[in-house]
Amino acid sequence: MNLKRCLKTIAGFGMLLGIISCQSKATTPQQVQAPEVSVTQVKAGEGEVKNTYAASIEGTMNIEVRPQTSGYLSKIYVDEGAYVRAGQPLFQIDERPFVEQFKTAKAAVAVAEANLRNVKIDLDRKVELVDNKIVSDLQVTQATASFEAAKASLEQAKAAMNAAKINVDFCLIKAPVSGYIGRIPYRLGSLVSAASVEPLTLLTDINQVYAYFSMSEGDFANFQDMQASGKSAPVSLVLANDKAYEHAGTIDAITGQFDKNTGSISIRAKFVNPDKKLRAGNTGRIEMVQHLDHVVMVPIRSTIAVQDKIYVFKLDKENKAQQTEIEVVGKTLDDYYVHAGVQEGETIIVGGLGFVKPGMAVSPKK
Repeated sequence: MNLKRCLKTIAGFGMLLGIISCQSKATTPQQVQAPEVSVTQVKAGEGEVKNTYAASIEGTMNIEVRPQTSGYLSKIYVDEGAYVRAGQPLFQIDERPFVEQFKTAKAAVAVAEANLRNVKIDLDRKVELVDNKIVSDLQVTQATASFEAAKASLEQAKAAMNAAKINVDFCLIKAPVSGYIGRIPYRLGSLVSAASVEPLTLLTDINQVYAYFSMSEGDFANFQDMQASGKSAPVSLVLANDKAYEHAGTIDAITGQFDKNTGSISIRAKFVNPDKKLRAGNTGRIEMVQHLDHVVMVPIRSTIAVQDKIYVFKLDKENKAQQTEIEVVGKTLDDYYVHAGVQEGETIIVGGLGFVKPGMAVSPKK
C-alpha cells in the first residue's frame, strides 16, 4: 500500500510540474507591440487673432469747474447730469462784497482823474509863466513830475478797478465748454474758494470719447508690424453688458514708453458718440483683430493641457513620442495658432493620446 501511495504521489507531482511548466511557457513575456496612433503633419496658413484688453472710457474733455474767487454760493443754475453749452451760467457766488469793492475802485479812478486835471492845469500855467520869465525852469520841471505822477496814479486806480470788475465777473461761473454736468457736491450757501479740495462739478464733453487700455510688449510689436504692413484694422469696443458698440474706433495716441512695473504700454482709442450712449467713467473691452500670415496651425485635439501649459507629442525619426510644449498666440474652433514649439512639416500625434507616454515608440498611421 505504501508503495502504491508513493507511486501515485510521484505521478501527481509529475503532473503538477508539467502543468506549471506549461503555464510558464504560456506566460513567457513576448515582444510588446507599439500602440497604433493617428498622426498628421503640421501645416501653416493664414489666420486672425482677436486680442482683448480692459478699457476705461473718458470724455475728450474732462474739465474741473472751480471758482476763481471766494464766497457763498447764492445760485445753482443747473442740475447733475444736465447738458450745457459753452458760456451757459452754472453757479453764482454772492457778489455783493465784490460789487462794493468795484464801486470803491471806480470812485478812486474818478479822484485820480480829477487830480490829473488839476495837475495838468498847474503845469500849463507854469509853462506860460516860464516863457515870461516869471517862474523858473525848476518849477516847470517839478510841475511836469507831478503831472507824470498823477498819470501813473490814474493808471493804478484803473488797474484796481479792472481787478475789482474781474472779481465781480468771477462770481458768475459759466461753462467753459459744452458737455454734461457731473456730481455737484455743494449746495446753496456753501462757502467755496479756489483752494477748495473738491471742484464745483466736473464738465465732460462726450461727443467723442477716449478708451484707454494697455498692451503687452509682444502684442505691441505685432501691432506695429500690422501698421507697417498697412493691415491694421479699426478697433472695436465691447460694453459692460457684453454688447458690441456700433461704432468702430481708431488708435490716436500711444505713450512714449513702457511701464517698468507692468511691462505694458498705454494706448488711447477714439470713438464717436452721437447717441451719447457712452459716458465718462464707463468700462468695457477693446477688441483688436490681428492678421497672421503663414502661421503654424496645430489641431486642438492633438494637444494636452497641463495647468497653464499646452503640449503636443512629436515623432522623431525612430517614431518615438516626444512631449513638447507649444506657445499659442490664438485659436479657431479647431486649431491653435502656434508661435513656438513645433514647425511646419513636423509630425504630431492626433489620435490615441491616452495610450502615449513620453519616449514611447508608436506605430503611426495617417
